[in-house]
Amino acid sequence: MSDVYREAERVFSIEIKWLEAVLPLNRNSFPEAVGLLHESRGKIIVCGMGKSGLVARKIAATMTSTGTPAYFLHPADGIHGDAGILARGDTALILSKSGDTAEIAALLPVLRSLDISVIAMVTSENSLLGRFADVVLKLPGMKEACPYDLAPTASTTAMMTMGDALAMAMLNLSGFTPEDFAEVHPGGSLGRKLLMRVSDLMITEALPLLSPDTPLTKAIEIMTRHRGLCMAIDAEKHLAGIFVYGDLGRLMRDRVDITDLYLSDVMIKNPATTRRNELLALAVQTMEERGITSLVVINEDLEPQGIVYLHDALALGF
Repeated sequence: MSDVYREAERVFSIEIKWLEAVLPLNRNSFPEAVGLLHESRGKIIVCGMGKSGLVARKIAATMTSTGTPAYFLHPADGIHGDAGILARGDTALILSKSGDTAEIAALLPVLRSLDISVIAMVTSENSLLGRFADVVLKLPGMKEACPYDLAPTASTTAMMTMGDALAMAMLNLSGFTPEDFAEVHPGGSLGRKLLMRVSDLMITEALPLLSPDTPLTKAIEIMTRHRGLCMAIDAEKHLAGIFVYGDLGRLMRDRVDITDLYLSDVMIKNPATTRRNELLALAVQTMEERGITSLVVINEDLEPQGIVYLHDALALGF
Protein backbone atom coordinates (compact mmCIF):
# COMPACT_ATOMS: atom_id res chain seq x y z
CA MET A 1 0.00 0.00 0.00
CA SER A 2 1.46 3.34 -1.03
CA ASP A 3 2.12 6.18 1.40
CA VAL A 4 -0.26 8.33 -0.63
CA TYR A 5 -3.12 5.90 -0.11
CA ARG A 6 -2.33 5.63 3.59
CA GLU A 7 -2.58 9.41 3.84
CA ALA A 8 -5.99 9.26 2.19
CA GLU A 9 -7.07 6.60 4.71
CA ARG A 10 -5.87 8.80 7.56
CA VAL A 11 -7.84 11.79 6.30
CA PHE A 12 -11.01 9.76 5.71
CA SER A 13 -10.72 8.21 9.17
CA ILE A 14 -10.48 11.60 10.88
CA GLU A 15 -13.32 13.15 8.91
CA ILE A 16 -15.56 10.14 9.53
CA LYS A 17 -14.88 10.47 13.28
CA TRP A 18 -15.91 14.14 13.10
CA LEU A 19 -19.16 13.23 11.35
CA GLU A 20 -19.89 10.49 13.87
CA ALA A 21 -19.29 12.92 16.73
CA VAL A 22 -21.03 16.07 15.57
CA LEU A 23 -24.69 15.00 15.46
CA PRO A 24 -24.83 13.41 18.96
CA LEU A 25 -23.43 16.69 20.31
CA ASN A 26 -26.50 18.45 18.93
CA ARG A 27 -29.31 16.05 19.80
CA ASN A 28 -31.23 18.89 21.46
CA SER A 29 -29.90 21.93 19.60
CA PHE A 30 -30.48 20.59 16.08
CA PRO A 31 -34.30 20.52 16.46
CA GLU A 32 -34.12 23.98 18.04
CA ALA A 33 -32.14 25.31 15.07
CA VAL A 34 -34.60 23.82 12.59
CA GLY A 35 -37.44 25.35 14.57
CA LEU A 36 -35.88 28.82 14.38
CA LEU A 37 -35.34 28.49 10.64
CA HIS A 38 -38.85 27.18 10.03
CA GLU A 39 -40.47 29.94 12.10
CA SER A 40 -38.43 32.72 10.53
CA ARG A 41 -40.66 35.51 9.25
CA GLY A 42 -37.97 36.81 6.91
CA LYS A 43 -34.92 35.64 5.02
CA ILE A 44 -32.35 33.06 6.01
CA ILE A 45 -28.94 34.75 6.05
CA VAL A 46 -25.88 32.47 6.04
CA CYS A 47 -22.48 33.91 7.01
CA GLY A 48 -18.91 32.68 7.24
CA MET A 49 -15.33 33.79 6.61
CA GLY A 50 -12.64 31.97 4.67
CA LYS A 51 -13.22 28.22 4.23
CA SER A 52 -16.27 28.47 6.48
CA GLY A 53 -17.57 31.14 4.10
CA LEU A 54 -17.26 28.79 1.14
CA VAL A 55 -19.27 26.20 3.04
CA ALA A 56 -21.80 28.87 4.00
CA ARG A 57 -22.29 29.73 0.32
CA LYS A 58 -22.95 26.07 -0.43
CA ILE A 59 -25.45 25.77 2.43
CA ALA A 60 -27.31 28.87 1.23
CA ALA A 61 -27.41 27.46 -2.30
CA THR A 62 -28.66 24.07 -1.08
CA MET A 63 -31.38 25.65 1.04
CA THR A 64 -32.48 27.90 -1.81
CA SER A 65 -32.69 25.01 -4.27
CA THR A 66 -34.79 22.93 -1.87
CA GLY A 67 -37.48 25.41 -0.94
CA THR A 68 -35.86 27.52 1.80
CA PRO A 69 -34.80 30.90 0.34
CA ALA A 70 -31.38 31.72 1.79
CA TYR A 71 -28.79 34.39 1.06
CA PHE A 72 -25.05 34.31 1.68
CA LEU A 73 -23.71 37.47 3.32
CA HIS A 74 -19.93 37.88 3.42
CA PRO A 75 -19.17 39.33 6.87
CA ALA A 76 -16.46 41.67 5.57
CA ASP A 77 -18.82 43.10 2.96
CA GLY A 78 -21.60 43.16 5.53
CA ILE A 79 -19.76 45.68 7.72
CA HIS A 80 -19.03 47.84 4.67
CA GLY A 81 -22.53 48.36 3.33
CA ASP A 82 -24.01 44.98 2.43
CA ALA A 83 -25.65 44.61 5.84
CA GLY A 84 -28.46 46.58 4.20
CA ILE A 85 -29.85 43.21 3.14
CA LEU A 86 -30.68 42.45 6.79
CA ALA A 87 -34.15 43.13 8.17
CA ARG A 88 -36.21 42.40 11.26
CA GLY A 89 -37.67 38.94 11.11
CA ASP A 90 -34.61 37.43 9.40
CA THR A 91 -32.70 34.50 10.87
CA ALA A 92 -28.91 34.19 10.62
CA LEU A 93 -26.89 30.97 10.40
CA ILE A 94 -23.24 31.80 11.14
CA LEU A 95 -20.32 29.42 10.64
CA SER A 96 -17.07 29.98 12.56
CA LYS A 97 -14.89 27.26 14.05
CA SER A 98 -13.29 29.59 16.59
CA GLY A 99 -16.31 31.83 17.13
CA ASP A 100 -14.03 34.83 17.54
CA THR A 101 -13.48 35.94 13.93
CA ALA A 102 -13.09 39.74 13.85
CA GLU A 103 -15.33 40.36 10.84
CA ILE A 104 -18.15 38.30 12.31
CA ALA A 105 -17.72 39.99 15.69
CA ALA A 106 -18.15 43.37 13.97
CA LEU A 107 -21.41 42.19 12.39
CA LEU A 108 -23.00 41.01 15.64
CA PRO A 109 -24.15 44.47 16.86
CA VAL A 110 -26.08 44.91 13.61
CA LEU A 111 -27.82 41.59 14.14
CA ARG A 112 -28.63 42.55 17.72
CA SER A 113 -30.03 45.95 16.73
CA LEU A 114 -32.45 44.24 14.33
CA ASP A 115 -33.41 41.47 16.78
CA ILE A 116 -32.24 38.83 14.30
CA SER A 117 -32.12 35.32 15.73
CA VAL A 118 -28.71 33.66 15.37
CA ILE A 119 -27.79 30.01 14.95
CA ALA A 120 -24.05 29.41 15.32
CA MET A 121 -21.92 26.50 14.12
CA VAL A 122 -18.95 26.82 16.44
CA THR A 123 -16.54 24.70 18.48
CA SER A 124 -16.79 26.63 21.74
CA GLU A 125 -20.04 27.75 23.32
CA ASN A 126 -17.94 30.18 25.36
CA SER A 127 -16.61 31.99 22.29
CA LEU A 128 -17.96 35.42 21.40
CA LEU A 129 -20.28 33.97 18.76
CA GLY A 130 -21.26 31.05 20.97
CA ARG A 131 -22.34 33.37 23.78
CA PHE A 132 -24.19 35.63 21.35
CA ALA A 133 -26.15 32.90 19.54
CA ASP A 134 -29.70 31.84 20.33
CA VAL A 135 -28.87 28.26 19.33
CA VAL A 136 -25.40 26.67 19.12
CA LEU A 137 -24.70 23.76 16.79
CA LYS A 138 -21.52 22.54 18.45
CA LEU A 139 -18.53 21.20 16.54
CA PRO A 140 -16.28 18.58 18.17
CA GLY A 141 -13.08 19.82 19.80
CA MET A 142 -11.01 17.41 17.73
CA LYS A 143 -7.95 17.81 15.52
CA GLU A 144 -8.33 18.61 11.85
CA ALA A 145 -7.28 16.18 9.13
CA CYS A 146 -4.49 18.63 8.35
CA PRO A 147 -1.33 17.08 9.88
CA TYR A 148 -0.48 20.45 11.43
CA ASP A 149 -4.04 21.00 12.69
CA LEU A 150 -4.13 24.29 10.78
CA ALA A 151 -6.07 24.03 7.50
CA PRO A 152 -9.85 23.66 7.99
CA THR A 153 -10.63 20.16 6.73
CA ALA A 154 -12.71 17.93 8.99
CA SER A 155 -14.41 20.95 10.56
CA THR A 156 -15.68 22.23 7.23
CA THR A 157 -16.85 18.74 6.28
CA ALA A 158 -18.86 18.64 9.50
CA MET A 159 -20.26 22.13 8.83
CA MET A 160 -21.33 21.17 5.31
CA THR A 161 -22.99 17.97 6.47
CA MET A 162 -24.81 19.82 9.24
CA GLY A 163 -25.96 22.37 6.64
CA ASP A 164 -27.26 19.59 4.42
CA ALA A 165 -29.13 18.14 7.39
CA LEU A 166 -30.72 21.53 8.14
CA ALA A 167 -31.75 21.96 4.51
CA MET A 168 -33.30 18.49 4.28
CA ALA A 169 -35.14 18.94 7.57
CA MET A 170 -36.54 22.22 6.23
CA LEU A 171 -37.47 20.52 2.94
CA ASN A 172 -39.51 17.93 4.86
CA LEU A 173 -41.20 20.54 7.03
CA SER A 174 -42.16 22.66 4.04
CA GLY A 175 -43.48 19.70 2.06
CA PHE A 176 -41.26 20.65 -0.87
CA THR A 177 -41.49 18.08 -3.70
CA PRO A 178 -40.23 17.76 -7.27
CA GLU A 179 -43.72 18.72 -8.41
CA ASP A 180 -43.10 22.19 -7.04
CA PHE A 181 -40.64 22.97 -9.79
CA ALA A 182 -41.86 25.05 -12.70
CA GLU A 183 -40.96 22.43 -15.29
CA VAL A 184 -43.53 20.09 -13.76
CA HIS A 185 -46.24 22.46 -12.47
CA PRO A 186 -45.75 25.92 -14.03
CA GLY A 187 -49.12 27.02 -12.68
CA GLY A 188 -47.99 26.83 -9.06
CA SER A 189 -46.69 29.79 -7.07
CA LEU A 190 -43.11 28.51 -7.01
CA GLY A 191 -43.39 27.56 -10.67
CA ARG A 192 -44.39 31.08 -11.63
CA LYS A 193 -41.41 32.45 -9.74
CA LEU A 194 -39.04 30.05 -11.44
CA LEU A 195 -40.46 31.04 -14.81
CA MET A 196 -40.00 34.76 -14.17
CA ARG A 197 -37.45 36.54 -16.33
CA VAL A 198 -35.13 39.36 -15.34
CA SER A 199 -37.28 41.67 -17.48
CA ASP A 200 -40.24 41.02 -15.15
CA LEU A 201 -38.47 42.63 -12.17
CA MET A 202 -35.73 44.91 -13.46
CA ILE A 203 -35.79 48.68 -12.94
CA THR A 204 -35.59 50.60 -16.22
CA GLU A 205 -36.56 54.19 -15.37
CA ALA A 206 -34.03 56.98 -14.64
CA LEU A 207 -30.97 54.74 -14.57
CA PRO A 208 -27.90 56.19 -12.77
CA LEU A 209 -25.74 56.47 -15.92
CA LEU A 210 -22.58 58.58 -15.62
CA SER A 211 -19.44 59.33 -17.55
CA PRO A 212 -16.26 57.68 -16.20
CA ASP A 213 -14.76 61.17 -15.72
CA THR A 214 -17.52 62.16 -13.27
CA PRO A 215 -16.04 63.37 -9.94
CA LEU A 216 -16.47 60.68 -7.31
CA THR A 217 -18.30 63.06 -4.98
CA LYS A 218 -20.95 63.57 -7.67
CA ALA A 219 -21.12 59.84 -8.35
CA ILE A 220 -21.73 59.18 -4.64
CA GLU A 221 -24.55 61.73 -4.65
CA ILE A 222 -26.19 59.95 -7.60
CA MET A 223 -25.55 56.53 -6.07
CA THR A 224 -27.35 57.41 -2.84
CA ARG A 225 -30.47 58.27 -4.85
CA HIS A 226 -30.39 54.98 -6.75
CA ARG A 227 -30.24 52.26 -4.10
CA GLY A 228 -26.49 52.30 -3.68
CA LEU A 229 -25.36 51.83 -7.28
CA CYS A 230 -24.21 53.93 -10.22
CA MET A 231 -22.97 52.93 -13.67
CA ALA A 232 -20.29 54.37 -15.91
CA ILE A 233 -20.82 54.29 -19.68
CA ASP A 234 -18.32 55.15 -22.39
CA ALA A 235 -18.81 57.35 -25.46
CA GLU A 236 -20.53 54.45 -27.28
CA LYS A 237 -22.91 53.98 -24.31
CA HIS A 238 -21.31 50.65 -23.45
CA LEU A 239 -21.11 49.66 -19.78
CA ALA A 240 -17.63 50.63 -18.57
CA GLY A 241 -18.01 49.82 -14.87
CA ILE A 242 -20.09 50.16 -11.72
CA PHE A 243 -19.63 51.61 -8.23
CA VAL A 244 -21.66 50.46 -5.19
CA TYR A 245 -21.93 51.17 -1.47
CA GLY A 246 -19.69 48.25 -0.60
CA ASP A 247 -16.94 49.70 -2.79
CA LEU A 248 -17.35 53.07 -1.09
CA GLY A 249 -17.00 51.51 2.35
CA ARG A 250 -13.79 49.72 1.40
CA LEU A 251 -12.45 52.87 -0.24
CA MET A 252 -13.07 55.05 2.82
CA ARG A 253 -11.50 52.38 5.02
CA ASP A 254 -8.27 52.60 3.03
CA ARG A 255 -8.19 56.28 2.08
CA VAL A 256 -8.87 59.44 4.08
CA ASP A 257 -9.42 61.92 1.23
CA ILE A 258 -11.55 60.87 -1.76
CA THR A 259 -12.40 64.34 -3.08
CA ASP A 260 -9.72 64.21 -5.78
CA LEU A 261 -10.94 60.96 -7.30
CA TYR A 262 -13.07 60.30 -10.36
CA LEU A 263 -15.46 57.47 -11.06
CA SER A 264 -12.96 55.90 -13.45
CA ASP A 265 -10.44 55.64 -10.58
CA VAL A 266 -12.63 53.43 -8.42
CA MET A 267 -15.29 51.75 -10.58
CA ILE A 268 -15.41 47.97 -10.90
CA LYS A 269 -14.64 47.12 -14.50
CA ASN A 270 -16.18 44.05 -16.13
CA PRO A 271 -18.81 43.60 -13.38
CA ALA A 272 -21.23 40.70 -13.28
CA THR A 273 -24.18 41.39 -15.59
CA THR A 274 -27.33 39.69 -16.81
CA ARG A 275 -29.70 39.84 -19.79
CA ARG A 276 -33.37 40.72 -19.75
CA ASN A 277 -34.44 37.26 -21.01
CA GLU A 278 -32.44 35.32 -18.40
CA LEU A 279 -34.41 33.43 -15.77
CA LEU A 280 -34.70 35.54 -12.65
CA ALA A 281 -33.79 32.50 -10.55
CA LEU A 282 -30.42 32.29 -12.35
CA ALA A 283 -29.78 35.99 -11.77
CA VAL A 284 -30.53 35.53 -8.07
CA GLN A 285 -28.16 32.56 -7.97
CA THR A 286 -25.41 34.69 -9.54
CA MET A 287 -25.89 37.41 -6.93
CA GLU A 288 -25.84 34.91 -4.07
CA GLU A 289 -22.72 33.16 -5.36
CA ARG A 290 -20.88 36.46 -5.80
CA GLY A 291 -22.14 38.02 -2.58
CA ILE A 292 -23.63 41.05 -4.37
CA THR A 293 -27.05 42.69 -4.17
CA SER A 294 -27.65 43.92 -7.72
CA LEU A 295 -26.94 43.13 -11.37
CA VAL A 296 -26.82 45.48 -14.35
CA VAL A 297 -28.96 44.28 -17.24
CA ILE A 298 -27.26 44.77 -20.61
CA ASN A 299 -28.26 44.12 -24.22
CA GLU A 300 -26.30 42.48 -27.03
CA ASP A 301 -24.40 45.75 -27.60
CA LEU A 302 -23.31 45.83 -23.93
CA GLU A 303 -25.53 48.85 -23.26
CA PRO A 304 -27.20 49.07 -19.81
CA GLN A 305 -30.93 48.43 -20.02
CA GLY A 306 -31.84 48.21 -16.35
CA ILE A 307 -30.94 46.96 -12.88
CA VAL A 308 -32.26 43.92 -11.03
CA TYR A 309 -31.99 44.01 -7.23
CA LEU A 310 -31.65 41.00 -4.95
CA HIS A 311 -33.87 42.70 -2.37
CA ASP A 312 -36.76 42.80 -4.87
CA ALA A 313 -36.32 39.12 -5.74
CA LEU A 314 -36.19 38.14 -2.07
CA ALA A 315 -39.42 40.05 -1.49
CA LEU A 316 -41.03 37.65 -3.98
CA GLY A 317 -39.73 34.64 -2.08
CA PHE A 318 -36.63 33.82 -4.12
